[in-house]
Amino acid sequence: MAPSIEKQMSIISSMGKSEIIEQIQGFKGRVNLDFTQAYLNGQSVDKLRHILAAAIITVSK
Repeated sequence: MAPSIEKQMSIISSMGKSEIIEQIQGFKGRVNLDFTQAYLNGQSVDKLRHILAAAIITVSK
């Protein structure tokens, strides 16, 4: 059983930048996340959290 959206958002909020980047790069779903390493490295951790959260919410619908 997949964790609830709220639980997933809580997990994302506790992740560090490298963990979030790893999750974005390995994301599997209807949405393809195709960002370069340089782009991801240049983003703030809040922006990366937003990208990952948006992808998870989109896939869960």
